[in-house]
Amino acid sequence: MTGAILLVAHLALVAWLTLRPLDVPWVRPANLHLLTGLRADLALGWPAAGRRIGEGLALLAPLGVLLPMADGRLSVSGLASLFRTAAAGALISLGIALLQTGVPGRVVDVDVLLLNTVGVLLAHLTVVPAGRAWLRRRLDGGAVPEEGYGHRGGRGGLGGVPEGISGDASGSCDGYTAGEVRGADRVAGAGVAGPAGGAVSVRGELSQGRTPTIPRVGIAP
Repeated sequence: MTGAILLVAHLALVAWLTLRPLDVPWVRPANLHLLTGLRADLALGWPAAGRRIGEGLALLAPLGVLLPMADGRLSVSGLASLFRTAAAGALISLGIALLQTGVPGRVVDVDVLLLNTVGVLLAHLTVVPAGRAWLRRRLDGGAVPEEGYGHRGGRGGLGGVPEGISGDASGSCDGYTAGEVRGADRVAGAGVAGPAGGAVSVRGELSQGRTPTIPRVGIAP
């Protein structure tokens, strides 16, 4: 949600910067030939050329980070993410150029489209792979491993043998003889092999203690 809000805010700022009418006495003609505008900028000298090239790179560069943020996925192909982000940046730059044809004082420059796309690519390559890797490490480090069966206190109470009932090699349990355990296994229909399986299967049978027996008393005629 935060990424989407920042993305909308940035696009609004870009629209204000690029689509405002300019009150200028003269504008240069539109440039539809690749690299012609860059050569003209370089002919002005490094300070002026650096400023104009830097403006073209920086205008849409935040999209290289904000578009993946708005998408929100961490486990995604890096190459596919780079391609989608660059394509989206190029389309946004193209849309701005088309809208500028109807704005007074604005001219279309194909080199600006190129610089905008390169800026998006550089920002994405610089920030997004490292940021995603850091977030994945953070999530993996804070994850709690799922408890499986065979550990004390596992899910559903079947992860381990209760404290009071532990099986030994002969199949007996603490407080109960091996014969009682085997008898309870047969009554409960236990299907788990091994001492621990016998202990788990007789837990329900022996948790209430031994079943009392009533001695048979003869009745006199």
